[in-house]
Formats: sequence, C-alpha cells, structure tokens
Amino acid sequence: METYTIGQAADLLGVSIDTARRWADADRFPTRREGKGRMVDGPDLAAFCVQVAKEAAEEQDASSTSTRNAFPGIVTAVKLGDVTAQVEVQAGPHRVVSLLTREAVEELGLEAGVQVTARVKSTSVHIDRG
Repeated sequence: METYTIGQAADLLGVSIDTARRWADADRFPTRREGKGRMVDGPDLAAFCVQVAKEAAEEQDASSTSTRNAFPGIVTAVKLGDVTAQVEVQAGPHRVVSLLTREAVEELGLEAGVQVTARVKSTSVHIDRG
C-alpha cells in the first residue's frame, strides 16, 4: 500500500503543511507516527481528497454549470493576438493555460491580478503515475 508523508499529503491537497497538520489533528483524516514524522495511508488520503473536493463544490454554486472541475486562481498573464488570446491562471500549485477569443478576454476584463475560476471539461484526460 502506498503511504505519504504529511508534506506530500499537503501538496496533493493543495494546502500548506500546517493546514494538513491541523486537519490531521482534528481527525479529519487518519495519520500514524513513523519515526519523527506522520504518515498517511494512500486509501485514507484518497478518500479525504474526495471529501475536500465535495465540500469545495458545495460552497460554490455548481448548479449553474455542467463543468465540475473548477480551479479558483489568479490570472498571471494575458497574451493578446488579433483574434485569439492566451490566458495563464495560477490555481494553487497548478498552472492552467486557456486559449480563447480576444473578445471574450476583453468582455471579462481579464488581466494579470484578476481572480478567476478556470473550469475544465475534457473528453481526454491523461494520467501519469508520479
């Protein structure tokens, strides 16, 4: 069975190590001591990741869209072309790049520093084991 350090769990959850420790201390997910550190069993961490995602979805008004993969973040760059534009968003540890029309960028007022939510709906998702 795969196990993770509290730091690795924090990275996978997209939170600080301190937040992961607080959640573990509050018994939101089980950990066990191994030497000086705490370890999380893979299945327990996976179940908690699903729980956190559901909680986040409930906080947002997900009923207005069919897209369930939402990444709140901040625009870090906008590259405008004559017709199209490229928008880069930093969503926690994730960099999301979107290609859209220049008109859409202008209508939404997108520029570096603007808070946005990148929504992803895909028929082709590749998964690599890290």
